[in-house]
Amino acid sequence: MYKLFIKILIDWFIAFFALILLSPLFIIVAIIIQVDSHGPALFIQERLGLNGKVFRLYKFRSMTQGINKMNDGKLYDNDPRISRVGHFIRKTSIDELPQLINILKCEMSLIGPRPPVTYFPKKFEEYTDFEKKRFNVRPGISGLAQIRCREIHDWNINIPIDVEYVENFSFKNDLSLFLKSLLVFFKTNNVYRVN
Repeated sequence: MYKLFIKILIDWFIAFFALILLSPLFIIVAIIIQVDSHGPALFIQERLGLNGKVFRLYKFRSMTQGINKMNDGKLYDNDPRISRVGHFIRKTSIDELPQLINILKCEMSLIGPRPPVTYFPKKFEEYTDFEKKRFNVRPGISGLAQIRCREIHDWNINIPIDVEYVENFSFKNDLSLFLKSLLVFFKTNNVYRVN
């Protein structure tokens, strides 16, 4: 049976070897980001994880330093806050790769509901009991909502899909979503996501 601890082991080993293989890319991307715009290569933000616990999520910085905070929780085409390199790493989903570190820290999984920021779309205590089911598993780099609705960035739509994922949690479903994610991540349409 696909228990949570087996999922953690699988995630951890994949993340460990992926980080080793991708370490040259990490170094190159980090250097390019810092050359392109002033500031650190990584963007660190508090997110809600398993059981609503707050953790620090890592991403490659795609926005100009000093204006990373999003007032309305949205990004747009040609958003002036996104750097030149930022447009590229978002289109290719390279900005998400540092979350492999979150997996090694057992804060995230490869597959699971995307972790929302602590204040958007709402604070943890404001989620309904039904909505809180999405926090019964570790958040993922990709998930059912991202595969099914990549072009739709609406939490009212995505949260029920996240709950559906939790209620049908299995190795088979995770494997299917993982393989689909490898294809979807490299599609470049509608990538101005904030989740």
